[in-house]
Amino acid sequence: MQKILINKKKIESFNKTIRVSGDKSLSIRWILIASLASGISKSKNLLISEDVLAAIQAVKKLGIKVILKNKECIIYGKGLNGYKYRKNIIIDAKNSGTLARLLPGLLINSTHKIKIVGDKSLSKRDFKRIAEPLKKFGANLSLKENKKLPMIINGLKDPKPIKYHETRGSAQCKSSVIFAGIRTNGTTLIKAAKSRDHTEILCNHLKIPVTVTKKKELDVIKVKKAKKIKSFNYNIPSDISSSAFFIVLTTLTKNSTLKIKDVNINPSRTGIISILKKMGVKIIFENKKTYKGEKIANIKIKSPKKLKAINCPIKLNSGAIDEFLVIFLVAAKADGVSFFKDLSELNQKESPRLKWGSKILNMMGIKTITTENSIKIFGNPNLKVNKKITIKNYLKDHRVFMTSLIAALSFGGSWHIHDKDSIKTSFPDFLKIINKFKK
Repeated sequence: MQKILINKKKIESFNKTIRVSGDKSLSIRWILIASLASGISKSKNLLISEDVLAAIQAVKKLGIKVILKNKECIIYGKGLNGYKYRKNIIIDAKNSGTLARLLPGLLINSTHKIKIVGDKSLSKRDFKRIAEPLKKFGANLSLKENKKLPMIINGLKDPKPIKYHETRGSAQCKSSVIFAGIRTNGTTLIKAAKSRDHTEILCNHLKIPVTVTKKKELDVIKVKKAKKIKSFNYNIPSDISSSAFFIVLTTLTKNSTLKIKDVNINPSRTGIISILKKMGVKIIFENKKTYKGEKIANIKIKSPKKLKAINCPIKLNSGAIDEFLVIFLVAAKADGVSFFKDLSELNQKESPRLKWGSKILNMMGIKTITTENSIKIFGNPNLKVNKKITIKNYLKDHRVFMTSLIAALSFGGSWHIHDKDSIKTSFPDFLKIINKFKK
C-alpha cells in the first residue's frame, strides 16, 4: 500500500526559529575520507538518511568498523591501504548519486572486482561521466548499456595520473577523480567547471595534497598521492539544500519571518540565496564563522510584499542545481515572466526535474514554456489553488515530494502526494519540522 500525504490547508503567517538536519554532501564525504584515515574519527550531527546509511554500509563492506549511535558516528580508519578487497563484494548505493560516483574513485586500486548497484531511480542515471576518466587511470570498469548501473570496477596497483577536463559543473565527477588522484603516483591535473567544492575544502583542511587555482571560468586542481590522512572529528553543519524548502515557504507566506541556525553557506551552494535576493526576498546571514574551511551562518528570511520575475544568470546555476524545483515555485508567484536556461543537468537527477517542475506548475494553473534545457514561467502574484492535485510516479524523487508539499502549504488546494517515504533518502525530519509551522 502506498503511503500518501494529503494536505488541504495553507500555512498562515509565522515567526519561527529552526535547525535542519546535517549536510548530506559533507556527511557522505566525511564517511569516505574518515574510512581512509589512520585512527578513530568521530562526527556529530551526521545526517541519518538512507543515502548516508548506504555510505556507512559501503565502507563496512570494505572492512572498516563503524559505530553509529543517534546522530553520532565513530569510524575506525585503517589508513589509505586499509580497505579489504574480498571477492564478490556488492555495494548498494541505494538512491545516492554522491556515493555511487565518489566511491569508485577510492576503489581505483581494488584488487578484486567490485559491483556497485542502486535503486530504480539511480539505475537510470548517467555513470559514463565518471567511467571515462577512471578508465584513463587504468581501471577496468564496465556499465550496463555503457552508461548505467550496475557498475563493475576492477582497479590496479599502480594507477597512472591523468589530465581531465570536467565541463558539466559536476562536483561528483570532479570529486571522484580527486579521490582517484590521491591514490596515484604523480600529479593528476583537473580543469573543472565551477561546482561545489566541499571535497577540495576538506582535503585542504586535512593537508591532503590537493591544490586549487581559481580562475574566472574554471578551477585548476592538482592532485598528488596522499601518504597519510590523519583521523579527524567533524560537527556537520546544517544543510542549505534542506533549508531551501523553508526559505521558500517563508518567501511565499505573507508577513512571515524565519531564522535557520548554523547552516553551511559555502559560496558554491548559495545560488538560491542570490536568485531569491534578485527576486526581492530579504535574506541576511548572521553570526558568520568558518569551521574547518566551511562557511557557516544563521540564515534570516523575511517574506517580501512583492516578488520580481528573473532572467536567471547562468553563472548561478551550479550553486542552485538542487534547489531549482522550489525556486520555480517562487517564480510562479512573481510579477512577470521568469526565464531559467542551461538546465539540462536537472534532468540527470533522481527524476527528470525540469519536466517535473513544469508539470507541477501546470497543475497549479501556471503557464510554462519548456525545452530540453530551459523553462519560462509566467508568474501570477495572485495565484491560489482551489482544486485537487495528485503527485505520483515521480521515481520517488525526494525533492519532488518536498517541493509539492511546499506548494500545497503556500498556495492551497487539496494535494495528494504519493510516496512520502521518499524523504528518507535525504531529509527524514522534513515532516517533523513542517509540523512546527502548523502550530
